[in-house]
Amino acid sequence: MDRQLGTIIKIDDLRAIWPHEANDFSKWLSREENLKLLGDTIGIDIVLEERESPVGGFNVDLFASEEGTNRKIIIENQLEDTNHDHLGKIITYASGKDAEVIIWIVKRARDEHKQAIEWLNQHTDGNIGFFLLEIELWKINDSLPAPKFNIVERPNDWAKTMKAAEGLSDTQKLQLDFWQAFADYAFTKETFKQQFSRRKPQPQHWYDLSVGSSALHISLTANTQKKRIGAEIYINDDKSIFEKLQAQKSEIEGELETVLEWREANKACRVLALTGGDIKKGPDVWNDYFDWFCDMAVKLKGVVHRLG
Repeated sequence: MDRQLGTIIKIDDLRAIWPHEANDFSKWLSREENLKLLGDTIGIDIVLEERESPVGGFNVDLFASEEGTNRKIIIENQLEDTNHDHLGKIITYASGKDAEVIIWIVKRARDEHKQAIEWLNQHTDGNIGFFLLEIELWKINDSLPAPKFNIVERPNDWAKTMKAAEGLSDTQKLQLDFWQAFADYAFTKETFKQQFSRRKPQPQHWYDLSVGSSALHISLTANTQKKRIGAEIYINDDKSIFEKLQAQKSEIEGELETVLEWREANKACRVLALTGGDIKKGPDVWNDYFDWFCDMAVKLKGVVHRLG
């Protein structure tokens, strides 16, 4: 029996769906599920801060931050071919907002602007990244249109990582190798992969995981001096969240089957689970640490979600 299949149709007129960039497209993109689609495409967890955010006498379409790091993000939308005017805008807005991630979304990227973004990525340090993306709309027969982001230019992470690696200490190189191995391992685990988005490993003692809120995140740690690893809920600056968690201390510790450390500071507060772990012993023992991280991270996210 022959199955009837649909026909994929590209919608060339984006303004038939989004007539106005600010009132329609930016409003659509600002919704959490659509920012997640964009974030999944470029590998960054994006949290909206403000639409039409002022920069001097101008407004950037979307001002956001990266969850877990609070890196500032600007997003400029252009439902037409790229032009010099918008290229100047993204640089102006990035400067005004002190942004580290700059995202330019367009209908079609001209060659000269692809080259300009490539040049900017080659001549900025590892803290600054420019993304140029094309937005498309597709449907199957008479279905609802579906958006698709295509990356045209992105930061040259490989080159920047290689450049940065030249100045890394032995400990930093170990940390980078450890977290890279963790990400490669953890995101093959279905339960973990369903709960978290992969982030780029860095040469540092922690690896952050998003929980869907800019107020807090889960942080995994590896202390080479004290030879221990940890998993924690890191609360940026909201004592009320810490107090709600502390009110359920017995239940949470029972669920995690461990005694937690509850650290309250002037701003950031932390709820930590710690166990022995010496990453200097090498890859032969790392998988045991990775399994512990995965188990604790999933449990901690469950605790956070019950708070609402």
